[in-house]
Amino acid sequence: MRKLLLLAGCWLLANAVHAAEAGKIIFVAGAAKVASNAAVLNAPVNEGEMLSTGADGYIYIKTIDDGLFILRPNTQARIASYHIDSVNPANTRIKLELISGVARSQSGQAVKLARQNFRFNTPVAAIGVRGTDFTVSTDNETSRVTVLSGGITMSGFANGCRPEGTGPCEGAMARELSAAQKGQLLQLQRGQAAPQLLQGNTTLAPDLVAPPRSDEPGKPASGTASAPTEPSLDLKKDQNLQQEKANQKAIAQQPSTTKPSVPDVVVTPPEVIISDPVVPVQPVVPPKEVSWGRYTAIADQPATSGLSKAGAERLGMTEDFVLFRSRTGSTLATPVQGSAAFALASGEAYIRNIDGTGKAAATLQNGVLAFDFGNSSFSTQFDLLTQNAETYKMASAGRVTSDGLFSSQTANIKTNNMSVTGALNDLTSASYIFQGTPDSKHVVNGVTNWKK
Repeated sequence: MRKLLLLAGCWLLANAVHAAEAGKIIFVAGAAKVASNAAVLNAPVNEGEMLSTGADGYIYIKTIDDGLFILRPNTQARIASYHIDSVNPANTRIKLELISGVARSQSGQAVKLARQNFRFNTPVAAIGVRGTDFTVSTDNETSRVTVLSGGITMSGFANGCRPEGTGPCEGAMARELSAAQKGQLLQLQRGQAAPQLLQGNTTLAPDLVAPPRSDEPGKPASGTASAPTEPSLDLKKDQNLQQEKANQKAIAQQPSTTKPSVPDVVVTPPEVIISDPVVPVQPVVPPKEVSWGRYTAIADQPATSGLSKAGAERLGMTEDFVLFRSRTGSTLATPVQGSAAFALASGEAYIRNIDGTGKAAATLQNGVLAFDFGNSSFSTQFDLLTQNAETYKMASAGRVTSDGLFSSQTANIKTNNMSVTGALNDLTSASYIFQGTPDSKHVVNGVTNWKK
């Protein structure tokens, strides 16, 4: 028990450490906040902090891998996570969340090396990158996206695509948009099966919902014809520039005593458009899927599974339950150090007398599942409540492999009163089946699902 509490404490400390700096504010104007504080130039932005702008507010954030996250007026967003593993990019995890308003994302170096682990969420859609630069507008019901360079994929939250997931959502209902599709945007409304490609409907484009400032990096303000330039993001310089423009306007409005001069003829050179190089699209392979079922009928409840499943390997079985993992898909690579802890999300369990009689459903609560990846170990416990109001403490510990499988060790028999066979779905969820003896008179078995 002390070891489990120590592991849980280490995880909480690790989470506190991992709520680290995700970027720095390089420009701010108007009403803008980071959490409950006013946004200020050069201030850090940490993972999980709520970012918000008022009717005249703008925030430009330079991420720690030299990307950009730009919030325009009347916007709420946050950098949910920005974990970069420069040694093993497969462990990089980056997620941005736009709650309402308009925001632009320009990918940094870490995203370019691990596009499969980048996610941009809105209330109704998941967006992954096939390139580097896009703009999104959203409210609680509708999201729209345009692409400046490269390409994106957009999907609704259905058919296995979940808000808590990482990376782009693939499948028949996902839609792609590239910068080559000029003047087009993708739109997804709540309840739609797939995003719609809209052509020529520019009044809905994010750049017209909340136009960019003239100093937005790499992009002119709406309605201008000048080519994109890299602006000075120094607020004082911007203020001086605005004052100089105002002075010039005042001089131009003064009455003139001289003859009007013949205006010079200005020849505007043709605009030169330089297209981004075509970047080969690497297919994103979804991870192997973990699933389970109950292969026995209990009371008036029919079985939900057989002992085998097409396209899947059987990881283990108990008296009533079986656990599978699909044979196809990418193999999870667990970290070589660090820790993680999961909370009990759901479960199903049955307890019976040692002689096989009196089987009845039981309830699970107060669950903890903790991993110490540096020691390749795990520990878990929960409370089992019977229909007779009896409570039993169930616990187990064992080893976790590099591909996310974990199971109990008989060497820990003094602390274990159940055996466990399970698998990490990814680094945010896990499932395991269990069977044990809470006392000398009963046998219990079941399945549990866990979330970070």
